[in-house]
Amino acid sequence: MVQIIDRALIERVAEAAGASPRKRLNYNFHSGPADNPHRFLNVLLRGTYIRPHRHLRPPKAETFLVLEGRAAVLIFDDGGQISGRYHLANEPDGALGIDVAAGLWHTVIALSDRVVCFEVKPGPWDAASDKEFAAWAPAEGTPEAPGYLQDLTLLAPGSILLEK
Repeated sequence: MVQIIDRALIERVAEAAGASPRKRLNYNFHSGPADNPHRFLNVLLRGTYIRPHRHLRPPKAETFLVLEGRAAVLIFDDGGQISGRYHLANEPDGALGIDVAAGLWHTVIALSDRVVCFEVKPGPWDAASDKEFAAWAPAEGTPEAPGYLQDLTLLAPGSILLEK
């Protein structure tokens, strides 16, 4: 089977992401959780909160390529301190993507109204073991999450707030 990644697909996924309370949505190209590797579009809208997490058991690396928009990837140490900051953008002189090694704490922050990423990571997917969430970061949907996201955004490279 052949699947085309075109503007019409991106617009359909972005529209669905806009209707999602999480302000993001994946569109899978793989056929199911058992496939290896997993390949998908991930549309992130400004304000979505991806709780810092890692893929340690089983160990899985993750690759993000930005097709549209601007994003930051933050890497953390085990205590929650930022140990790496990376600005990704589909711009002539920008880094288009990043490969995050297995076991690194990380999050992705949308710095533009809409970020479209193509992601690849090993399968299979099992909800019980796919990711370990950082105990030092608020859970998604909690009252603390928006403030934590704002703090991270202020520290993100490429943040308009940081550049002012």
